[in-house]
Amino acid sequence: MVPPPKASAALEIASRGESKDTPIQVKDLRVHSDPRGRVAEQFRTLRNSIQAVNPDGAPRNLVLTSALEGEGKTTALLNLAMALVELPHLRVLVLDANLHKPALEKRLGLPPRQGLAELLAGHLDMDQATRETSIPRLYVMGSGQPPANPSQFLGTDRMGSVLETLKRTFDYVLIDTPAVLDFNDASLVARLADGVMIAVRLGMAPKYLVEQAAGVLEGLGANLLGTCVLGAE
Repeated sequence: MVPPPKASAALEIASRGESKDTPIQVKDLRVHSDPRGRVAEQFRTLRNSIQAVNPDGAPRNLVLTSALEGEGKTTALLNLAMALVELPHLRVLVLDANLHKPALEKRLGLPPRQGLAELLAGHLDMDQATRETSIPRLYVMGSGQPPANPSQFLGTDRMGSVLETLKRTFDYVLIDTPAVLDFNDASLVARLADGVMIAVRLGMAPKYLVEQAAGVLEGLGANLLGTCVLGAE
């Protein structure tokens, strides 16, 4: 039995649709803020590559991580999600599995609410943990109140069950995790997912650290799809 998270302050349960009218105003979410720009087109190319390796259109759970913090993986994940929902038949969930430094809700301009941690602890159901965004067919599940020991949550069979259940509702679940070489959480989640990509910002993590991160992921059985290179504008 996974113990409940130790909360310094209780987070509210999100009401369905509470965030539909909250505009997304972050400029580096280029697929939304500059849809005709070069960066937006690069994320559409990445989207098309992911679609190409999934020709049967089966629902997929994908982790986007990085070797070190600060590579831009959260921004990349959100841009990719926005590119995916441009295809009219797709429903996409972005899931914040970074229980150390959650960022997805903040990047979307949303107040933090109960989410993944409370779902894993059995304190709320899937519908209560999931919120719509102002972008049609794009949904978010925040981290919830960070627990004292995130690995105790993410390394459980319950996490695998949650990911499989989400695939019954969404075509793609894009999962944000901590950096691979900072915490082992990324590896715990990546081995449960259908695939994992490593975000690499030019001029940041040296090549040997990216290779080390890839080795860690593959050593634990993750399906490494490749890298997402950022900062090449």
